[in-house]
Amino acid sequence: MMFSTQTYRSRRRALQENVSNGIILLMGNGEASINFRDNTYPFRQDSTFLYYFGIATPGLAAIIDIDENTATIFGDEMTIDDIIWMGRLETLKEKAAKAGVSETQPTKRLAATLLEAMDNGRPVHFLPPYRHANLIKLTQLTGIPIEQLTGAASVELIKAVVAQRSVKSEEEVAEIERAVNTSVEMHLTAMRLAKPGMTEQHIAAAIQQVAQQAGGALAYPTILSVRGEVLHNHYHGNVLQEGDLVLNDSGAETAMGYAGDLTRTFPAGKTFTPLQKEVYDIVLNALESATAALKPGVRYLDIHLHACRMLTDGLKSLGLMRGDTDEAVAAGAHTLFFQCGTGHMMGLDVHDMEDLGEQYVGYSDTLRKDTGTFGLKSLRLGKQLEAGYVLTVEPGLYFIPELIDLWKAENKLTQFIDYSKVETFRDFGGIRVEDDVLITANGHRILGKPLAKTVADIEQIRTETGQ
Repeated sequence: MMFSTQTYRSRRRALQENVSNGIILLMGNGEASINFRDNTYPFRQDSTFLYYFGIATPGLAAIIDIDENTATIFGDEMTIDDIIWMGRLETLKEKAAKAGVSETQPTKRLAATLLEAMDNGRPVHFLPPYRHANLIKLTQLTGIPIEQLTGAASVELIKAVVAQRSVKSEEEVAEIERAVNTSVEMHLTAMRLAKPGMTEQHIAAAIQQVAQQAGGALAYPTILSVRGEVLHNHYHGNVLQEGDLVLNDSGAETAMGYAGDLTRTFPAGKTFTPLQKEVYDIVLNALESATAALKPGVRYLDIHLHACRMLTDGLKSLGLMRGDTDEAVAAGAHTLFFQCGTGHMMGLDVHDMEDLGEQYVGYSDTLRKDTGTFGLKSLRLGKQLEAGYVLTVEPGLYFIPELIDLWKAENKLTQFIDYSKVETFRDFGGIRVEDDVLITANGHRILGKPLAKTVADIEQIRTETGQ
């Protein structure tokens, strides 16, 4: 599946206008073996290659010649053996034509083309590789040692790609919304299916089925767990028990590669306990308050800090924290309970363009990422928002016994934290609620069909399941 030919031509033209001169080398992905060469993981094309060429075929590379205003795709047509095993598919030339590219060359011509450019002193712009196979290929093609490749990547190209891909077109927003709508169905399936005595694996499998039936796949490995305090918990071996909270962080990816990313937390039984309701409403209040503040010109760092203050106020109402809210957040006291960031960019990657570097994607020349402060070092997005950005808002509260023990042993920030009260929550687990949001010209819009997130709406679904 691809957008129109004109879309890819326009994207490449815009990229050329923002890179000074020379050639741009974009590496596609190859097949990745699981346990022997011909048993491979499901293929996923590099997202930047998809953005500019739209072709989800392994083993491709492309050169955009800025000075000559040409684009060439390098790859091999099917052999008779390929046809015997895979059947006759579209030729590379046919696929290239749909992307508005008339020139294709066999893979073996790529090295000579690059060598000619380098011999003529022309800049070769490439992005930092994240797969080992492409690291090796780039070293072979450019002569740059593997350990120096990331540092040799073109900052000019990175900035141009980030600036372009960050602002989503109407057709991209529509595709993202398809992913979010499928993600909504995944979450409704989980809420309707789950019951005490069921394994997490049973629910996770049903979620994946919804994504695949919609013609896509999972955008990332599903986080579905009664141990919601484990931020990226991909273990699905627990059995749901009455009184448990189930945290479901899952999203669909469309056939074109665009992602959805939603989180809901619901009771394993039919209703939340009174304490669970209190904590849940604190998180939901932070989500809604942070979302309401989204608009162009606002720094997401300030959205994050606002969410932290809302969470801190809620924790004070529970007796877990005390003192001045602003001072507590400035000291990082809230990070005992909220260790990560409030959100990230989303698009062709669920963490959009993360392979290009968070400083370039989530921050700016005037706002450097804080890489040393607990909590802030995990905030993937801090920069000023623009219309067309798509991002997540996902505050949470996580009670991690090991972290509680560590801070308590250090008597850390006792002016803000009541550790005797915190001890009563050490087995509580975690709660996260997450939406996907488009920044519009005048504010924001939550993407996708409405998905239950109040206590009352979630309990209604849980009651209707007839468990």
